[in-house]
Amino acid sequence: QVQLVESGGGLVQAGGSLRLSCAASGSAFSINTMGWYRQAPGKERELVARIGSFSGSTEYTDSVKGRFTISRDMAENTMYLQMSSLKPEDTAVYYCNVDYTRFWRRSEVWGQGTLVTVSS
Repeated sequence: QVQLVESGGGLVQAGGSLRLSCAASGSAFSINTMGWYRQAPGKERELVARIGSFSGSTEYTDSVKGRFTISRDMAENTMYLQMSSLKPEDTAVYYCNVDYTRFWRRSEVWGQGTLVTVSS
């Protein structure tokens, strides 16, 4: 079984920066993709950014392009989201998601979520 631990959320003023981390642990698994999602109050969960574990290819939702950067450390099974030029509308609970294969079975797991609050 794969488990995720997120860290790095908090309160920041508009224009500031934060870095989120998501570490995956377990045995006998390989990561396919890692992604960050967010859910603001009263809204549906949306994809923020995603990265291929081996290819390193990335995708971003339009609203964060040029401000957020997703990266990963394959050796540590850890993913990061560097968030800059934060806006109040970035306020949300951020969840990491990992799509992985374990014993030839593909599955996904979610982190517990970390709150990011951007004040104006």
